Amino acid sequence: MSLGAPPFSWPHTTRAAVSICFDDARPSQLDHGVKIFARYGLTGTFYVLPEMVAARLDDWKQVVAAGHEIGNHTVTHPCSGNFAFSRRNALERYTLERLERDELLGANDAIEKLLAIRPKTFAYPCAQRFVGAGEQTQSYVPLIARHFIAGRGGLDEVPNDPTICDLAQITSLDMDGASPERLRSLVQWALDEGRWLVLAGHDVGESKPQSVPPSSLDELCRYVSELNHELWVDTVATIGSFVAQSRGTGISGSHPRAGDER
Repeated sequence: MSLGAPPFSWPHTTRAAVSICFDDARPSQLDHGVKIFARYGLTGTFYVLPEMVAARLDDWKQVVAAGHEIGNHTVTHPCSGNFAFSRRNALERYTLERLERDELLGANDAIEKLLAIRPKTFAYPCAQRFVGAGEQTQSYVPLIARHFIAGRGGLDEVPNDPTICDLAQITSLDMDGASPERLRSLVQWALDEGRWLVLAGHDVGESKPQSVPPSSLDELCRYVSELNHELWVDTVATIGSFVAQSRGTGISGSHPRAGDER
């Protein structure tokens, strides 16, 4: 807990929270990941790109029907031009106005058209939060605070302290390549300190660097489901909303503007 802050009160008998996320709407999430969630009666958060959703629209509609959260991960996944895949779509060449219009609201509109839901939370592509370069660099965190309940970072080192975390840039820890033992230890860390652990992965069961072993995801889901009296497992939107409400106005502008949440 943060120094001098009163203990945070999680719901009922729980003393920590966990959200399990996947990014990019990759096919293996549908083929393997959602089945593991279903086995244990858990819901996760999927940060999607509209084009990937459209490619398997019926399957993603089933994900929504199962109670999972669909979050915004932009339209084109812009990152720094230092990534070869983003060289022609580099954040260094964006303005805040273009990012807000084309990537944030554009993705919200496209996802709503496809799935009849409007995303309430966002995940930063490549965990990067800027546009421009040099003296013209600007953070787009304020845009996320304006339009979403929460914005999720990546490749972080600590779970979120619910008394102080900025909901516009909550931390997440990496699941890709993680062993069951590693994931259990992160859950225990959250329990020991009363924190909100957000876990993030990409593929499930693929022979790629960005992939969660199915055995690790299965063991994680089994483990957290058995701790249901101590541990609250839910989507980023649900837990983020609870944190914001518990703190009153909160530390970031964490509520969507009127008309954004439908």
